[in-house]
Amino acid sequence: MQTPTVRCDWGQKGIEFLLEQTDVFILIDVLCFTTCVDVAVARGALVYPYVWNDLSSAEFVERTGATMAVSSQKEGFSLSPASLTAIPAGTKLVLPSPNGSTLSKMTGNVTTLAGCLRNASAVAAVARGLGQRISVIAGGERWKDQTLRVAVEDGLAAGAIIAALDGENSPEAEWVRLAYEGAKDRLGWFLEETLSGQELLDRNRREDIRLAGMLNVSSCVPILRDGAYRPYPG
Repeated sequence: MQTPTVRCDWGQKGIEFLLEQTDVFILIDVLCFTTCVDVAVARGALVYPYVWNDLSSAEFVERTGATMAVSSQKEGFSLSPASLTAIPAGTKLVLPSPNGSTLSKMTGNVTTLAGCLRNASAVAAVARGLGQRISVIAGGERWKDQTLRVAVEDGLAAGAIIAALDGENSPEAEWVRLAYEGAKDRLGWFLEETLSGQELLDRNRREDIRLAGMLNVSSCVPILRDGAYRPYPG
């Protein structure tokens, strides 16, 4: 197997820039979309990404018989990993989000995997077998004016995956790998103390942070096929 070339960038502009130079995208949105995808798909659910605030999602749910995620402040399946730990196998879940889910709709025909801290090594192992040019996209968060807010947690997960890819890294990829190597013994602290983590703590979602911060506990590799994330290779 050839050594992959690995690049790393952020958000929608990163996908746009790397789209024609990529065989495999690995999308990362640790708090919380791709962590939700890992938890749900590992239990046998299908997760349909949908653009945030797209009104056509209601028609899609009706047409496909899927379940629409609810607000994380309500009971039911939501953009909260803790809400998905008992999701039944076979559930079709439509899960919009402003970052990871929206990014998932931008990768076109390029093979796309959902990565997080939980499945970092597993995703890297599969990605190496799917293509030579691998692009790791850290989703980031958004400021109130909708501009990109760099999210430390996404950079750390990108670094964990890039470390496991063991490829020829671009400077950007090497930078996040080095950041991860320096922080990997304190992932729980980083996730809680970041701005994203503090926002979740303010909403009493400490369990979501705990689930998101678990490193390499999952062998699930969600791959985007026919509009849904499902377990690779099934």
